[in-house]
Amino acid sequence: MNYQKTVNYLFQRLPFYQREGSVAYKKDIGNIIRATKHLNNPHNKFKSIHIAGTNGKGSTAHMLKSILIQSGLKVGLYTSPHLKDMRERIKINGNMISKKNIISFVKNNKEIFEEINLSFFEFMVALAFDYFAKKKVDVAIIETGLGGRLDSTNIITPILSIITNISLDHTNLLGNSIKKIALEKAGIIKKNIPVVVGKKDKTKPIFDKVASQNNSSIKYSKDVEFKCDLLGEYQKENINTVVSAVSELQKIDFFEISLNDIIDGLSNTVKNTGILGRWQILQKEPLVICDIGHNEDGIKNIVQQLNKTKYKKLHFIFGTVDDKDIFQILELLPKDALYYFCQANIPRAMNVKKLKQYALNFNLKGSEHKNVKEAFFCAKKNSNSDDLIFIGGSTFVVAEIL
Repeated sequence: MNYQKTVNYLFQRLPFYQREGSVAYKKDIGNIIRATKHLNNPHNKFKSIHIAGTNGKGSTAHMLKSILIQSGLKVGLYTSPHLKDMRERIKINGNMISKKNIISFVKNNKEIFEEINLSFFEFMVALAFDYFAKKKVDVAIIETGLGGRLDSTNIITPILSIITNISLDHTNLLGNSIKKIALEKAGIIKKNIPVVVGKKDKTKPIFDKVASQNNSSIKYSKDVEFKCDLLGEYQKENINTVVSAVSELQKIDFFEISLNDIIDGLSNTVKNTGILGRWQILQKEPLVICDIGHNEDGIKNIVQQLNKTKYKKLHFIFGTVDDKDIFQILELLPKDALYYFCQANIPRAMNVKKLKQYALNFNLKGSEHKNVKEAFFCAKKNSNSDDLIFIGGSTFVVAEIL
């Protein structure tokens, strides 16, 4: 198989949550245990840091990676979902996994993995672990996909666990309360392994209890005065989490992380990691910004940032997925914007006619478009140089723009 055929196989043959939703979600880790056993348990051959949370785990992972790169380490990073290229999910330092490595891995393992019936996510986790082991990374930062307790990445025993924040998202899979979701995320806390929690709120008793049960020291992040090149004031919470995590890593003899490494790592996160879709400015006149925030907390952060941004008229390109609690999100959106409702090219996308009808109930007015590209074209046509075009509501809407 060439690379394109390999990609087609992975996307079409395997259940893919980002495309299909809960039908592709596996509620146990038996598959990944069998797959990694076949690969001689590569996840046991490198140091790892595990990150879970509802929002901010991707930004946190990239900031931390940048700092560790600055300290001179060879750093692996596994994240999801991808925006432009599935190879974004697996990186060492600033480089994505090569096409050649993916082709070879699929060719050598597809038969046994089909027998195991791996999902796309499980396949990519197995690939990442195998790749990091073979490339002998000094440390790998591993981001959970959904939840934590039953996430495929949760077979690792990390040197540090990090939990960013907890809010309502994927309630059909993780539970319909903050407490239930927090318990799922707390599933990454391992025996005798320290954990850093990014936000001290009503979830604290849950994390304290699980940490105590596992004899794990627990630390809550504190306010720090560091700057990051990731834009958006909502990144402040993630910066606090990362710096607190670094202070824990500095207690381990293996890590030699200086103050300059922290400063330079944070200020060069985009350059060092290539992270996309976080309050990303695509154009200046008119100002075009995209952000992948898509749940209630993420949308609140976006609206707060919009309120601090100068523009004459707001053009909002908005699409979402069908399994989202859309009403809470629509209630938060600015009423004075002109909306361009659209749907991403995935089966999970909410039908644009239904989306527009829901939006009208919240006095959000605009036009409907059959795809993201058409919505963007129309927004650019209608905007003046001092306007703002914002693209969001779904990771997949942003991905199609990028």
